[in-house]
Amino acid sequence: MFTITVAHVEGFKSNIYMLSQQKEARLFYKARMESQNSKVDHYEQLGGVEAVDITNRHGDTPILDVPHSRRQVTLKDADFGTLVDKMDQIRTLIEPTNAYAIRAVEALNHKKDDIFITAALGTAMTGEDGDVPVIFPDSQKVVCVKDDLSGDPENFNVYTLTKIQEKFDNADVEEEMRFLAWSSSQKQALLNRTKATSSDYASVKALTTGQINTFMGFEFVRSERLPFVLDPTSIEWEADGTFNAGGTYSGGAGENWRRCFAWQKDGMLSSIGEEQFARVKEMDTKRFSTLVYVRHSVGAVRMEEVKVVEILCKQK
Repeated sequence: MFTITVAHVEGFKSNIYMLSQQKEARLFYKARMESQNSKVDHYEQLGGVEAVDITNRHGDTPILDVPHSRRQVTLKDADFGTLVDKMDQIRTLIEPTNAYAIRAVEALNHKKDDIFITAALGTAMTGEDGDVPVIFPDSQKVVCVKDDLSGDPENFNVYTLTKIQEKFDNADVEEEMRFLAWSSSQKQALLNRTKATSSDYASVKALTTGQINTFMGFEFVRSERLPFVLDPTSIEWEADGTFNAGGTYSGGAGENWRRCFAWQKDGMLSSIGEEQFARVKEMDTKRFSTLVYVRHSVGAVRMEEVKVVEILCKQK
């Protein structure tokens, strides 16, 4: 009877780890990274506080109350499994281009990015027991509009980037390590909207052709997994793109609006309980077919609302 050697199993595991590095999730690791040893954990935050002016000699030492808060992360488990019928196929599992290993890594990394996107745009849990919901505020949303301030919506443009910068700067968010997640549609819209006479055109062209990945202080990350607005009629805004319920302008039924977002690195936290677990095993209950199995346990949370900005883009 054929058996799977330890070398084959270890070779498969090594291949999975190698592919994880080469084909890592696009968004998940661009955050504050933490290890987590429990299903649910809390990460502490310290709020800002102002120093006290010294107005006398030999006065009392001020005791300042530094605000504390916390955010809850719940690990989410996901796995991948498939059966290989022919025993000699196990040898292909240690080849760098093996389809089984590639599909396993892709499947789990898609999950990582889905968790990250949901955490960035969804509800965060805070409070001492992690039972206080914090929804993503309208104040951190912008609508992509034309730079003539006519209020007409667009897919993406340079003006919108300036509005995102303004939100971050007004909140004194650090200028280092800012990221922006967009899809290929916004990527092409930026190039088409930026005229050849513009001083930004050369940089935008280099960005959209992949020669660079940074522009106006943001590192751009393409993801086709960004969600769409389920009800575009709920989008209302002012002429400058400020999101505002009851605003002068609004979306329409049947339109496609993409939910892109920008974030400062430590404004998001990604947590890992189990990075990768991989096994190759004969299944005597499946006529000794070979089971290829991989799993992980990860989570994410938005740490500060002012460090994440949602961009609502009218995608054609």
